[in-house]
Amino acid sequence: MQPNLSRRELLATGLALGVGCGAGSLAGAQATPAARSPAEPFGYSLNTSTIRGQELGIVREVEIAAAAGYHAIEPWLGELDKYVKEGGSLKDLGKRIRDLGLTVESAIGFAQWIVDDEEARRKGLEQARRDMDVLVQIGGKRIAAPPAGATDKPGPDLATAAARYRALLELGAQIGITPQVEVWGFSKTLSRLGESTQVAMESKHPHACVLPDVYHLYKGGSDFEGLKLLAGNGVHVFHINDYPAAPPRGEITDAYRVYPGDGVAPLKSVVRTLRDNGYRGFLSLELFNREYWKQDAAEVARTGLEKTRAVVQSAT
Repeated sequence: MQPNLSRRELLATGLALGVGCGAGSLAGAQATPAARSPAEPFGYSLNTSTIRGQELGIVREVEIAAAAGYHAIEPWLGELDKYVKEGGSLKDLGKRIRDLGLTVESAIGFAQWIVDDEEARRKGLEQARRDMDVLVQIGGKRIAAPPAGATDKPGPDLATAAARYRALLELGAQIGITPQVEVWGFSKTLSRLGESTQVAMESKHPHACVLPDVYHLYKGGSDFEGLKLLAGNGVHVFHINDYPAAPPRGEITDAYRVYPGDGVAPLKSVVRTLRDNGYRGFLSLELFNREYWKQDAAEVARTGLEKTRAVVQSAT
């Protein structure tokens, strides 16, 4: 199914929490977000975790995303590193992505920018720089900044975390990549939307932004009503997925994520909130379902987009 959105439009996404604005084309000629259908004001992205179990490699994943009708792809740094180690050219990959009409609106990395251990944090920022350098070469714009390294034990207080996020943002500004502070529901640090939002706000940086995820909001105990307090331009990418009624919150894991609309998450309400808040960024489908990994990757990608669009279209 091909989305109604033109790939030849300019997406003007807001930067941090109402402070500033960044632009990125979906490909070719330029148009404004207003050119999108009012019922579908978002771009659609495929997070490669959704088909990672098929082990096809980043080039084939890009081809599948384009053929399915997505506007962007959200790769993991690990697979980009693997691609390079196997002799791949990042410049060629970036050209391939552009030629297929895709953009790289976000990517997934795990640099330990937030941890208390000073040496580990220094190495984390070095990793973040390497990751960002890789992304720039393929035309990437943003990178996830989850509380990696601060999951099994509490990390720093939120004021300290905000200062460390600012340091990461300053590094990103030098390179041309925006780190997005990510909610991780299973972590003992930044498990809730309010915590991640405070870190972004108190970083006092014009590029600060939050990366929410439906599953992580549920896992961490954040009420979806909280999204109503988050301005649309404080988010650039939103991870879309769904979860079943069982197992319970305390036992559910990433592997239980299902296609949007196939679970019990209040997705229609979430989409309405995002739309009403003025969010015009990307919905990136991020799943880790082992059953989907056993299926044809192209079919999984197509089904995921169709179901995501169906949820968006029904959220009137």
